[in-house]
Amino acid sequence: MNPVSRAASPCKFSWWGLSDVGKVRKNNEDSFLGLQFDAREVHRLGKYGEGTNAEYDYVFAVSDGMGGAMAGEYASRIAVDKITTLLPRSFQQSALGLSTGFGDVLTELYAQTHRALKFLGDSYDECRGMETTLSLCWFSPEWMYFGHIGDSRIYYLPKREDAVKQLTHDDTHVGWLLRNGKINDREARNHPQRNVLQKALGGGNMFVDPQVGAVGYEPGDNFLICSDGLIDGLYDHHLIELLRSEDERGPARLLVEESLRNSGRDNTTALVIRIN
Repeated sequence: MNPVSRAASPCKFSWWGLSDVGKVRKNNEDSFLGLQFDAREVHRLGKYGEGTNAEYDYVFAVSDGMGGAMAGEYASRIAVDKITTLLPRSFQQSALGLSTGFGDVLTELYAQTHRALKFLGDSYDECRGMETTLSLCWFSPEWMYFGHIGDSRIYYLPKREDAVKQLTHDDTHVGWLLRNGKINDREARNHPQRNVLQKALGGGNMFVDPQVGAVGYEPGDNFLICSDGLIDGLYDHHLIELLRSEDERGPARLLVEESLRNSGRDNTTALVIRIN
């Protein structure tokens, strides 16, 4: 990967986010976040909006918490809030060209979030055992850096292609079976252990080993970060159709509403980023 600089041509972004409790759960343990930041300041973004990366980096994230009582909700909020304090410190590096250093930045972010969740879980009975997934996309000029742990997902729909790409690996045994051709997609969706995580932040996990990576982007590309509840009701052809929709309601609402019509067994969250 070649270093990039702020001399890269600025891109415009549009984003849409929506989360729904679903038809079965009593509370929503999903959280999502959008931030615009530089080395000096951080701005939280609304559920939808537009911007440019001429002066700022952007980060978008989805977190799906687990735990008794309200612990899951708390865990997911802690995960996204940690991004607010940790990533802006790395802005100067991204402005100069992160090159291979982005992996260290994201790995440390995940490690610090894990330690914070473990500390709270060990200190308070109501937080004991809480854990969460975390999938994030960090947009600097030309490159989108991503980090991931758990079974939330990041999808990439390039402008020039008719297939959507899942950038992240589900940290489940069922996900491993699917990736290695042991079962097909329909079998994976109906497997009794499809939601049993092998890796997450917090809980009884001793070590953190997030997946990190980077992809270039250009105008016309779409990215989707979502909780596993969204995919429970959607297949790839739904994603492609709805991500490219120009409906005034926005693609996140279209995705969530279609998923709820087809399933709704879990909290359902979609965060869509479009490069204009």
